[in-house]
Amino acid sequence: MSNPPLLGRGFTWQQLAPGQRFRTHRRTVTEHDLMGFVGLTGMQEPLFVDATLDGALGARPVPGVLTYALIEGMVLAGMAHGTGLALLESAFHPKAPVRVGDTIEAEVAVTGVRPTRQGGRGVVASAITVTNQRGEIVMEYSAVRLMAGAA
Repeated sequence: MSNPPLLGRGFTWQQLAPGQRFRTHRRTVTEHDLMGFVGLTGMQEPLFVDATLDGALGARPVPGVLTYALIEGMVLAGMAHGTGLALLESAFHPKAPVRVGDTIEAEVAVTGVRPTRQGGRGVVASAITVTNQRGEIVMEYSAVRLMAGAA
């Protein structure tokens, strides 16, 4: 019996090259996302949990780390599912508020690829730009990942 390829498997480091670009699916941030996240993390700030508060960022922003986590989930599912070994470094920079009801997506640009000294692995650097449903940039971040090689 043959062993067919696995559906949804991410890229190996050898399949990636600087200059490649990818786009994630779009995802709407829900009330459930916000409440689950602040409950899990303890971020019980009125800014996030009081729907009547109109704070300095306007009504109902979500934590920047929630936006980051949602996009990282989509990036990993599409790019590194089963091939990502470790997140080595990341720096994120929120640019505008994301609110409950906003729809976000990201573009991933591969900025560097190199093998490690230990065979079969590589380091992949990327720059990620997150936009909302109006095409506004809401976050930019970089990620450096350790990724598996071709078997």
